[in-house]
Amino acid sequence: MQERKEINVEIGLRIKNARERAGLTQERFSELIELGPKSVSALERGTVGISLTTLKRICSVLSIPSDQILFGEMEKNDVSDLSIRLEQLPPEQYQIVREIVLKLLEAFALQK
Repeated sequence: MQERKEINVEIGLRIKNARERAGLTQERFSELIELGPKSVSALERGTVGISLTTLKRICSVLSIPSDQILFGEMEKNDVSDLSIRLEQLPPEQYQIVREIVLKLLEAFALQK
């Protein structure tokens, strides 16, 4: 039960930070996402969890991806040079590289 509370607190804090960056008060934000102000307050404090419907509304109103709410700001890799090289491969070679990369990503996911 404690772990669930922790995730609610983390997500709530991310929602609050994103709302504040957008310059919205809790009251205005609650109107835009169709929740009561008390519900928004509880969500931001992490005392309640978030539904998928609410997450979708929040992301739409704030124009942010759901990953930002669920996982926070994540460092992104610069893949432009790799992308350019992959574009230049013949289709057969590209498919081989694609399969290898997908298998590697699957293996990395299993290590978590």
